[in-house]
Amino acid sequence: MRDISVFSGSAHPDLAEEVCAHLGVPLSPTRLSRFANDCLEVQLQANCRERDVFLIQPLVRPVQEHLVELLLMCDAARGASAARIAVVMPHYSYARSDKKDAPRISLGGRLVADLLVAAGASRVLTMTLHAPQVHGFFSVPVDHLHALRELAAHFRQYDLSRTTVVSPDLGNAKEAAAFARLIGARVAAGAKQRFADDRVSISSVIGDVAGRDVIVLDDEIAKGSTVLELLDRLRELGPRSIRVACTHGLFADGALKRIGEQPDVLEIVCTNTVPVPDEERTDKLRILSIAPALAEAVRRIHNGESVSALFDEPRSE
Repeated sequence: MRDISVFSGSAHPDLAEEVCAHLGVPLSPTRLSRFANDCLEVQLQANCRERDVFLIQPLVRPVQEHLVELLLMCDAARGASAARIAVVMPHYSYARSDKKDAPRISLGGRLVADLLVAAGASRVLTMTLHAPQVHGFFSVPVDHLHALRELAAHFRQYDLSRTTVVSPDLGNAKEAAAFARLIGARVAAGAKQRFADDRVSISSVIGDVAGRDVIVLDDEIAKGSTVLELLDRLRELGPRSIRVACTHGLFADGALKRIGEQPDVLEIVCTNTVPVPDEERTDKLRILSIAPALAEAVRRIHNGESVSALFDEPRSE
């Protein structure tokens, strides 16, 4: 069996440390420097030769800096004769650029996938892609995890007998339905139309939410415009309580503060796929760790075991 080396970029070193703690291996050091002309240089400061190398780096702000850093890490590992290079990318931000819905528009999701493979990535481990078809943009194997079990384990502490899981749009309804099955709840969805990155309209909510405990579930929350619009529609229907949950808590431009200020929102739950600065957190925020799931997936990839079998096993609570 090959040895394993795990490196982290600068995007989320705390998550990388936690993953390594669960794996029982050290986090190998990485040196990042910048030339006078503003170009980045990366050095992996541990042996990679004939090893399974795992590079942990979510694509978060500044996305382009972290992307180039990840590409350079791949290239450094390839140049150091790594046997296999697996990119562990908990959040793939370019997954939102997944379709040509306007003339002469770029498909960033596919382009960035091609760049990672060209830089040397032989496998990708990611979590909750914005659109499932992005999986097909990669020409190397992709292990696509989700955080539904971690979210379900959290919400099972509550009485779920009158709970409805609400997807903000029909595109996320399949994931919402899967989550609802995990916790034994009903499911509903909003009828959403997007006009711009931060401007959406939800005309109605399809499903039973009146007098029920609502969990709004989305894959990510960026500016929060969709969630706030959905809250307005839900209030018209009279739910008993409202909680908000997502996998990727991006919370751009004060979104966390705006959602937290809604008096009828009891809780905001996300995972630590991306870092949430301490100064932006509110008392309503709960951050769940996906490090154990990532560590187990890394272990299975290294040992040549099934990763999909992770979803067939009950999560210990």
